[in-house]
Amino acid sequence: MLEISNLCKTFNAGTINEVMSLQDVSLTIEDGSFVCVLGTNGSGKSTLLNAVAGTFLSDSGKITLNGKDITRWPEYKRASQIGRVFQNPFSGTAPGMSIGENLALAAKRGKPRGLGWGLPVSLFEELKSRVKVLNMGLEERLESPIGKLSGGQRQALTLLMSSWIKPDLLLLDEHTAALDPKTASKVIELTEKIITEGNLTTLMVTHSMQQAVSLGDRIIMMHQGQIKYDFRAEEKKRLKVADLLALFDELRRKDQIDNVVAELLMREYV
Repeated sequence: MLEISNLCKTFNAGTINEVMSLQDVSLTIEDGSFVCVLGTNGSGKSTLLNAVAGTFLSDSGKITLNGKDITRWPEYKRASQIGRVFQNPFSGTAPGMSIGENLALAAKRGKPRGLGWGLPVSLFEELKSRVKVLNMGLEERLESPIGKLSGGQRQALTLLMSSWIKPDLLLLDEHTAALDPKTASKVIELTEKIITEGNLTTLMVTHSMQQAVSLGDRIIMMHQGQIKYDFRAEEKKRLKVADLLALFDELRRKDQIDNVVAELLMREYV
């Protein structure tokens, strides 16, 4: 279970570029839940994911994962319990190493490591078996550099790596945004298969409303660093893309009204 309590994060505090990216965000994600996070640019959705991953430390608040307070843990320490797939297909893997070597590193995540062969024969056969389920023919290319693969192939392998040892939490950071529609569809299909079969607790940031309504069991909509809507269970199942668009329009109209009111108040006191 992931528990986030009163999380706050401000970038460039005290300057003209100050941005309050997270404003007192509280959220609980139960074990096995698949949560999609939506929001416009600057809404705080990626900041929330990065705060959980440990990319930076929050200004205040608390993050607990399976009963452990990880709020002040560095990113490398959280990585032993958190799997992550980045938006950029070229992140999350070592391009100069082979497919097999990258997967071998994933198989050792969170385990003690010593000196020895990086890819023993016994592990090599296990890698082939696991990679075969991707249906991309990569099981016959384990000795090829992973850096020579297409973006879709790398995202598929990164998904496999991030879930090789079942993580306490899987983070997906708009992981199909850089892919063409056909490849993105295939990666999403693989994503759903891996999450469902592994019963993985998942937090997925996405720009796609279609993905949000068709995947997972919960939708969170963020705006200006806050959670504005939280749909789950039957309420989530009834949502359509048109409903989400209407909610986004409602938030934008409210912003416009608030800006007009603020401007009128400023004029009154100047």
